Amino acid sequence: MTDKKKIRVELRRNRTKPPREKPWTRGFQAHGYEDEATKSDERVRAKGDLSRYRTITQDTATAPLEDGSADTMPATADAECRPGRVIRVHGLQSVIETADGTQVRCTVRRLLKSLITEERSIVTTGDRVWFRDAGNGEGMIERVEPRHGVLTRASRRREHVLVANVDQLVIVMSLVEPTLKPHLIDRYLASAQQGDLAPILFLNKVDLVEAAPLQPLIGGYSQLGIPTLLTSATTGEGIAQLRELLKDRATVFSGQSGVGKSSLLNALQPNLALRVSKISEVNQKGKHTTTTAELIRLEFGGWVVDTPGVRQLELWDTQPEIVEGFFPEIRAFVPLCSFPDCTHTHETGCAVKRAVNRRQISLRRYHSYLGMFSGDETRKSEE
Repeated sequence: MTDKKKIRVELRRNRTKPPREKPWTRGFQAHGYEDEATKSDERVRAKGDLSRYRTITQDTATAPLEDGSADTMPATADAECRPGRVIRVHGLQSVIETADGTQVRCTVRRLLKSLITEERSIVTTGDRVWFRDAGNGEGMIERVEPRHGVLTRASRRREHVLVANVDQLVIVMSLVEPTLKPHLIDRYLASAQQGDLAPILFLNKVDLVEAAPLQPLIGGYSQLGIPTLLTSATTGEGIAQLRELLKDRATVFSGQSGVGKSSLLNALQPNLALRVSKISEVNQKGKHTTTTAELIRLEFGGWVVDTPGVRQLELWDTQPEIVEGFFPEIRAFVPLCSFPDCTHTHETGCAVKRAVNRRQISLRRYHSYLGMFSGDETRKSEE
């Protein structure tokens, strides 16, 4: 039997500010009862500053997370709980698939929802969980296992984990309809590095444009070690290479609405029958057809997650001083700068700026760096 240990965890507070003082207090004090009011209103801490802690039981074998923080998830009763993986999330409910392919619709244990985290939701697509099966195809999630390989972004000052426990990120960008946005590609590459994902770049709808002018862009990313392919769901170009890249791996597809993520997956495995739609003829922007991230098993081996089109890709928890680490071509010149704290924006003796002038670093990529460093670059991609 596994030994247990008890730890204290912080929960969300019910309220953080004291309620507004009622008008009748003034009338009460006007009659001379201030002394009695003071005695009855004494308290150890102010209203609203409520202590919200709870003792939970964990396995003693629970290891610290990769970032050094503690795992605050409670232990589970192995005899009563079953392992599974979240294949999609619908509001307050998640669909779990077990090893034998059974699907169970689960809610989340209230304790998990009350834990203090920086995440918008405690459960996301791809999570490996333990759940208590209540029968009739329903259950309750009791524990979420530590994650690896995540695609995340900032959303309303909180972390929004789009998918977890995947190996690689396929960045799908259309060459036209909607137009190509290289700076958005660079943000995706930074997010992939943050989440420990291997990035792959697919430039879709090649059947609608001339490919020759794209060679400098393709060559630039290929030199950085990023596989870059031209694809078309209409003609089938690039589909064979896509199949090889996805085989026996867990992959997330991401990009703007209308770039052709679902169309590529339908071309790859026609029986998926994912919904697709044409772009708007008025503004040449995509429409939301995929409304939730879903983990899909591939016939030739592996898993893929088709995600909704992003409206905003703001990097989560990124400090300006670490942005240079997202650009491998910039990192190579950092030790040559005159100042150890060089920001590569205005300093004299900056080896990075010198490399940009000599065309050793792409001017476009340098502009992406400046945008991420200052936070001024447009972060919203309207669909």
